[in-house]
Amino acid sequence: MKITTTLIVAACNAAALAAQAPGPLRGDSLMLTRDAAIASALANNPQLDIAREQTAQARARQVSGAAIPDPALTYSYDNQPGFLRLGSAEQRNAAVGIQIPFPNKFSLRNRIGAADVHAAEFSYTGLRQQLAAQTSGAYDTLLVAYRHRDIFRTSRDLAQDFLKKTQARFEGGTAAKLDVTRAQVAVAQAENNLIGAERDIRNAANALDRYIGQRIGTPVVPSDSLSVPLPLPDVNELEAAALDMRPELSGLAAQQAGARATTTLAKQYWVPDLTLAAQKDYGPDGGGMLYSAGIALPVPIFFWQHNKGEIAESQHRERELTATVRDARAQVSQDVRAAYANADAAIRQAIYIRDALLPSAREAYRVASVSYGLGGLSSLEVLDARRELLDAETQYADALTAANSARADLERAAATPLTRFGPRRTP
Repeated sequence: MKITTTLIVAACNAAALAAQAPGPLRGDSLMLTRDAAIASALANNPQLDIAREQTAQARARQVSGAAIPDPALTYSYDNQPGFLRLGSAEQRNAAVGIQIPFPNKFSLRNRIGAADVHAAEFSYTGLRQQLAAQTSGAYDTLLVAYRHRDIFRTSRDLAQDFLKKTQARFEGGTAAKLDVTRAQVAVAQAENNLIGAERDIRNAANALDRYIGQRIGTPVVPSDSLSVPLPLPDVNELEAAALDMRPELSGLAAQQAGARATTTLAKQYWVPDLTLAAQKDYGPDGGGMLYSAGIALPVPIFFWQHNKGEIAESQHRERELTATVRDARAQVSQDVRAAYANADAAIRQAIYIRDALLPSAREAYRVASVSYGLGGLSSLEVLDARRELLDAETQYADALTAANSARADLERAAATPLTRFGPRRTP
């Protein structure tokens, strides 16, 4: 009796112990912690290469926008006695000139380009945070896939043990043939669940391979284990941090600065440009080098076209961004509070399953199995207890995954590591 009870208790706890060692490693497998997986994703994921190149393009646009115009070189045959009688031209002028925009325009164009660069940089930062959360979620998915496999292995062992007991009772005349058939079905179901678990492991590893920049199909074995996350900080502190640190808001602030500079530049349609030139006549009566300097002053007779055109467009863009910032701040606050609610509920569910549901299910199966071995309960009652235990183990694994993924999403929403905050104060 003691041996049988010890065996059942050990089998019921095997899933939790097996999660610390997901299985045998192949020679080409990668064993990664969660932090190592995130670091690999931030170093190797091609999405970040795309964002870096987009930022480099923005820097190049900044250089082009504030660049000094290239000078123009011209050579002309003037005073020809006939069309295209170049050899009889009385003047042969060579000139080089440059038209330089008013100096203030360089500063404004540089500010516009700098705002574009800052917006691209903040977008890159946001992508890094999002990728870190996605990689953590993929890591959790792989962890729970291994955990499910271990649970199904334990379930198979319990089903096989139950089949042996049922076969022994059948041979002793205390169980019906139908009970043996039911036990065989339970073993087959456990084997089928194992096949599905192996598929889930491969798919989850492939998804993680993509995030961390590895060749798809490389086996990955997580070295961390699923556990209940640490308590959450206060939601008000997280919301305040998010409103200061979220890259979307910083990117919008950069766009606002660029829009203001664009409006100022559009209003300077009347500002003159500077012109500089040097000219020499290589004709028969040509003289020395002649120099000229002046201004190219636009005459804004149709000024209303500018006011209702590019100036109005830029001003409306500023108002659009102002409204966008208000909406984005509200969206960030909602995102933080929604992520907090999800994480808090997921952690509480995991704790409840660990402390209440799972011990009860294990004890119920232990009692049912021992009683069945003594000829007390029916096979259906044992199978029901086993199914409830399997459901409880699976729910706990899923709850741990949900809790860790929700905490990672909350960290993304807060745009700040949660370890920087103290635990939540309970009233």
